[in-house]
Amino acid sequence: MSLAIGRTGGVGANSSGDIFVAFSTANPRASGAQGVRQVAMLPNDAINPLLWATVQATEEAIVNALLAAETMTGANGVRVYALPADRVVAAMRKYGRMPH
Repeated sequence: MSLAIGRTGGVGANSSGDIFVAFSTANPRASGAQGVRQVAMLPNDAINPLLWATVQATEEAIVNALLAAETMTGANGVRVYALPADRVVAAMRKYGRMPH
């Protein structure tokens, strides 16, 4: 979710590698071309817990991926080093950015 990506310092941009998945909560055939449609819906505030849980789960997945990454050597011998997990966690604690 884009909110979690932003909370962890990322941006959604062309070639960023981010994958966005969207879903609709619209009723089936609610956008028909003819006639009056009946729509069942939840109040706006009722969906907030689902949205917040999605942000938290995505944020946690991003942090887990960063901390689980290992040093690796790729094409042309380019080496990318793993983040020092203890220092990342300490920095997150210091700045109040530990996921809930």
